[in-house]
Amino acid sequence: QIPMTHSTGKIGLWRTTSLVAGNMIASGIFMLPVALASYGSISLIGWVLSGIGAVLMATVFAWSSRLYPGARGGPYAYAREGLGSFAAFLVAWSYWISVWTTNAAISVGFVSYLSVFFPWVSSGTVPALITGLSAIWLLTWINCRGIPTAGSVQLFTTILKILPLVLIICAGIFFIEGENFAVFNVSGQSNFGAITSTATLTLFAFLGLESATIPGASVHNPERTIPRATMIGTLLVTAVYILGTVAVMGILPTEMLRQSNAPFADAAALMWGEQARYWVAGGAVISTFGALNGWMLMQGQMPASAAADHLLPKFFGHLNKRHAPSGSIIISSILITILLVMNSSGKLASTFQFIILISTLTALIAYLLSMAAYIIVAPRYVTGKKKLRVHLIVACGGFLYALWAVAGAGEGSVYYGLLAVLAGIPIYAFQKIKIDKRGI
Repeated sequence: QIPMTHSTGKIGLWRTTSLVAGNMIASGIFMLPVALASYGSISLIGWVLSGIGAVLMATVFAWSSRLYPGARGGPYAYAREGLGSFAAFLVAWSYWISVWTTNAAISVGFVSYLSVFFPWVSSGTVPALITGLSAIWLLTWINCRGIPTAGSVQLFTTILKILPLVLIICAGIFFIEGENFAVFNVSGQSNFGAITSTATLTLFAFLGLESATIPGASVHNPERTIPRATMIGTLLVTAVYILGTVAVMGILPTEMLRQSNAPFADAAALMWGEQARYWVAGGAVISTFGALNGWMLMQGQMPASAAADHLLPKFFGHLNKRHAPSGSIIISSILITILLVMNSSGKLASTFQFIILISTLTALIAYLLSMAAYIIVAPRYVTGKKKLRVHLIVACGGFLYALWAVAGAGEGSVYYGLLAVLAGIPIYAFQKIKIDKRGI
């Protein structure tokens, strides 16, 4: 039986779905069309393949949540059940690294978009740093008040961030120019190489599809809510991503899109005038703030679950009077603060950017082990040969997709990402010695 913790409040379907959608939609979608413009309309195939891979993995997470309703930690809990404590530790450790480094990056994006309305925010190092840290510690306080409070903030910001994207998608239908899709592949690569590159690039936008599974013990009726929230959130975001990219690529001429610093804002300005830029910039501010809130919740839940099983030091598992994992939330926010202060000097900017690449790789490790765990446990629970065959095919598809994404992440990020994961092994060994001595 996977350990569970109790909460003073639980979140329902819509707040759980907003956790999935809100974590997936951050600042990346507002800039991805620019990166994809250098490939041509072939990039849309990459989007579709990434969407298929994301749906495969989301389906496996949905099935896993039905096998272990109420399990806390999502991928961590599933890996522990299927692969044992060491694999579970690797998931918890790598995912935790991924989350708090990602939060540092999102806070930088938040300050950048906020400067559209308040230029003084980016007028110097100190104002930018203070603004970013203010957002981090405000959301640290909100998440320490418990999951229901954080979930309400997430639902509100998710609705607001999706609205401008949906408006551009719907209105963009009437402004699309067919000739903007005429050039299929301008990357200089083979079609297969271009598709692989764009699929790897767009994968980054799907990180967070597992979010509903992580606070499992704090979800109302988890056996039903988590699978539904996972699939609804993933399918919703996939549709927004693909249709939004089609709209922007169809509205803006290719050369203009390649030079754009804010493609959705430029598309809005072309349709509704210059003032529309502020609508999209406002959506980006809300998007980054909402994603930061959702990922702040994640940075507390995963290490707290591992600490409850004595795989991480006990201060990670400290729960406050609201039953929020304040210990791991605060520790993570301290590390984010240190990273932002280091980056603010400008001397470590390249190091900071590379850490973000590592954060993606470490998240993929959690996906790989989760897919592998389901392949192992499915024969124990799934009845009927045909049904089991379908489950195994989907899980193997999700595993291969995650493996493909790891290969596409680049040698450097894979190498240093693995080093970051391996750095946690001494902690596991120390905790294991304590467990063996105490007979826990």
